[in-house]
Amino acid sequence: MSASLPVVRILSSTVAAPAERVEQARVKALCRDLAGGSPALYERMAPVFDNAGVEARRAAAPIAWYRAPGGWPERAARFEAAAPPLLIEAAEGALAEADLAAADIDHIVTVGTTGIATPSLEARIAGPLGLKPTATRMPVFGLGCAGGVLGLARAAALARAAPGSRVLLLAVELCTLAFRPQDRDKSALVASALFGDGAAALLLSTDGPAGAPALGASGEHLWPDTLDVMGWRVEEDGLGVVFSRAIPALIERDLPEALDRFLAQAGVERPALDGWLLHPGGAKVLAAYERALGLPADALADSRAVLAEYGNMSSVGVLAVFDRARRRGLRGRMLMAALGPGFTAGFQLLEM
Repeated sequence: MSASLPVVRILSSTVAAPAERVEQARVKALCRDLAGGSPALYERMAPVFDNAGVEARRAAAPIAWYRAPGGWPERAARFEAAAPPLLIEAAEGALAEADLAAADIDHIVTVGTTGIATPSLEARIAGPLGLKPTATRMPVFGLGCAGGVLGLARAAALARAAPGSRVLLLAVELCTLAFRPQDRDKSALVASALFGDGAAALLLSTDGPAGAPALGASGEHLWPDTLDVMGWRVEEDGLGVVFSRAIPALIERDLPEALDRFLAQAGVERPALDGWLLHPGGAKVLAAYERALGLPADALADSRAVLAEYGNMSSVGVLAVFDRARRRGLRGRMLMAALGPGFTAGFQLLEM
């Protein structure tokens, strides 16, 4: 952390999730029932539900909705109905913890990749939440799972540029709305085993108590020629999942070099890190992190706990890992990291 720059601190954080809790066994049964003309594919892929590291997830709609969710209009309507209340719940929780009112917020950064809304989501919640009309807004779309880390970096940059201002980072992902019953792609079944819905809110400012988590250097790395590793396909009836089976191998092969380059620029070496806040992308992804970085068995306990309870919530996931670690009193120099479409890595150093 440069002494010449004001220190940005996280004043509070909150995670919100839909009320509908769906156990992994119910998701597995739903996919089996909808296998239709591809029962052989389902049988080959069925173990992914047992090995995903997910016990349950929250869903933006009752499970019956996913049997025939319709096309773009029905999915968009569900997103527009379900996302704003989650953001309001998360924002109100973070504001209450920091003893602030929504009118105290100067800047809002809103992250998401699983739905499209124009006017943007923070405009839709401004009235009900009580945001002041002069607050600046930065909607961030398309960063996928990396959006939590990179959105935090954008929010910190705003706070640093305007010392004393208060920045509200919001993230919401309704990943389950991408479920398409007729999709027979292997990636779709993997996504069904992993994805869940949720929202997170973090409040940032240079004007915060000395003991609050402090944000250090941030960075990102975009690997060339990797556009087909992760993302969405735009289909007639919704978003189709793009998931390369090579992701764990890419993590093991390429992540250490990119991470060490970032750490060197920040003047930090890996052994100086006290903990790891890594996006819970799935059991295979977490295992690949451990092998790539030589982590001890319990280093990713918070990531695994979030994965088990909520599934992979895309950009919200790593923020939920931070929130859990903060609430259980984790201390020291941490690295927050996540991988997303592009293929992109986001890195954030913080002192807790």
